Amino acid sequence: MPGERSGVRLFLDTADREALQRWLSTGLFHGVTTNPTILDRSGLRSTIGDIAPLISEILDYDVPEVQAQCWGTETEALVESGLALAALDPRLVVKVPITEKGIRAVSVLHKHGVRTTLTAVYAAHQALTAAAAGADYVAPYFGRIGDSGQDAPGILRTMQQILVASGRSTRLLVASLRRADDLALLASMGCDTFTFSPAVAEQLFSESLTIDAAAVFERTAAGL
Repeated sequence: MPGERSGVRLFLDTADREALQRWLSTGLFHGVTTNPTILDRSGLRSTIGDIAPLISEILDYDVPEVQAQCWGTETEALVESGLALAALDPRLVVKVPITEKGIRAVSVLHKHGVRTTLTAVYAAHQALTAAAAGADYVAPYFGRIGDSGQDAPGILRTMQQILVASGRSTRLLVASLRRADDLALLASMGCDTFTFSPAVAEQLFSESLTIDAAAVFERTAAGL
């Protein structure tokens, strides 16, 4: 699509307008991801009336993509809300839970030309499912996988290998990240697409040695 960037893609995982203003203005982020839980934290409901103004504000920052999750307990409802979301802007990617009903919804959405992310992913085999479904992204919950007692880095490594071997264009969009160091670890394994909270974004710029070095540069420049 026009304006699409290749390589590393960082997404900000929030609906908080102050955080969006602070971090999207850096030019670091490819886009924004949301879901019903994130919307609720910012006092928003999963309705087009609440989501449309937020999407419009996000896209004013000239990011290539924004991702919003459809809702409904049946396939038909997921499709209906997904189409309504996709109609807001061609840069919108519809997130869909990777359930049987979700997969059925994705099949219908693709027939309408809607781009999708299969989300709430916990098992390596789900990456294969997402690739077979032709999803644009598959979003594993790295932190929550670790919370369940599983080897999160190992599972993510397997997912990445599956997607590379599949030859499909589905990208691994790693979510549920708690530390900036997690991004570095996963990037060293070949992952290049991440979504994380403003708190993790803060960590990207909290390296004390860098802060100290920058302060020394400024003192020197000022002749102090």
